Amino acid sequence: MAEKKKSPALVVMAAGMGSRYGGLKQMDPVDEKGHFIIDFSIYDAWQAGFGKVIFIIKKENEQAFKETVGDRVSGRIPVEYVFQELSDLPDGFEPPAGRVKPWGTAHAVLSCRNSLKEPFAVINADDFYGRDAFEKACEFLKNTQDSEDRYHYMMVGYQLGNTLTDHGHVSRGICETDEDSYLSAVHELTHIEKDKGKAVYTEDGGSSWKDIAMETIVSMNMWGFTQSFLKELSDRFPGFLREKLSQDPLKCEYYLPFVVDALLKEKKADVKVLPSSQRWFGVTYKEDKPFVMENIRLMKEKGIYPERLW
Repeated sequence: MAEKKKSPALVVMAAGMGSRYGGLKQMDPVDEKGHFIIDFSIYDAWQAGFGKVIFIIKKENEQAFKETVGDRVSGRIPVEYVFQELSDLPDGFEPPAGRVKPWGTAHAVLSCRNSLKEPFAVINADDFYGRDAFEKACEFLKNTQDSEDRYHYMMVGYQLGNTLTDHGHVSRGICETDEDSYLSAVHELTHIEKDKGKAVYTEDGGSSWKDIAMETIVSMNMWGFTQSFLKELSDRFPGFLREKLSQDPLKCEYYLPFVVDALLKEKKADVKVLPSSQRWFGVTYKEDKPFVMENIRLMKEKGIYPERLW
């Protein structure tokens, strides 16, 4: 009998939501029914075949998060909560005096190590990725296993032009891929904006500008991993702390893409870039909200989403 494919889990990085929104109670709905962007991600993941959702949150936000988000989605898909805590460190380490800042996205995912027994995708809580992205991620994770000599991971890539705002500049990870769509590198450009229908970027504070193609593939932090990634995060964390705590004890962060990049350079992993032609959006600037709401309205009009998700 063929082994039953394990439904992947969706890990949602939501530990920073309270600070970004001035408290969870102040989160802005993006439609007339009171849904948040995160509701559409969970709905898409459920429709695509994900088996459970793990929310990474701050312990102090637990009750508010359950009331605001978790309780209403838990009727459709199993929900778990994991807390990203400063004190969650390897033996021999403790948080530096005065440290308040979380340890970064790689540490956030590592916080899920006791809850994850299946392959998993990772997303930001307040970004809209689209149904296509979740379907592609779920299909990959259900059908991919690590080989003896390499881990096999994935990332959903978006066309740059589908991720830009009309209201300011953005930071984007520019993806380099080989001819088979495997990731070679991600280069961070911190100031990209629209200019007369084109995309331009500056790396010197605006003294000079360069064009960049709207079709350029960028990372919007939607990754997919096997269980092996959790072990790598754990194994590499002490080395990160030994190096960085002496340099920047209050602000250094253990970033997920840095670990992926190290594994690529060591040829321990490959990352398949799954292209999505859908529009990505988020409320980067408050002026973006009407655009987001109009897109949600149009998708409901087309029958992609029901009026009420839950």
